[in-house]
Amino acid sequence: MIVESPHRDTASARQAAADFLTQHCPWADLDAVLLVVSELVSNAVRHTSGWWRLHLTAAQESLVVEIDDSSPRMPVPRDPDFGGGGGFGWHMVTRLATRVEIRPLPEGKRVQAIWERPGTPARVC
Repeated sequence: MIVESPHRDTASARQAAADFLTQHCPWADLDAVLLVVSELVSNAVRHTSGWWRLHLTAAQESLVVEIDDSSPRMPVPRDPDFGGGGGFGWHMVTRLATRVEIRPLPEGKRVQAIWERPGTPARVC
């Protein structure tokens, strides 16, 4: 199942994600996923001057939250600024998801946060 969120703000993207998880991924950690959605959408709004699109995909053994945006700039971790300057979000995204993948697109990039369902056997490569 794939859901595209046409929403333009973090709150409505979080609500769309919460509705999706409740319906299709009850095993997922709702709080963790919503924090990641918030960070990815906030970063897209803050760091792009164009479009962004949120996709949620649920399979039997995984959940993928991905955001495509118009900026070709890849996320860069920053040292956290405890004085209010940020730098916490990307670290949080990479710690909450099972894995994070970033791919360039012809007109921007795609950031994927992937969660494996608990109890899913490890993949052998």
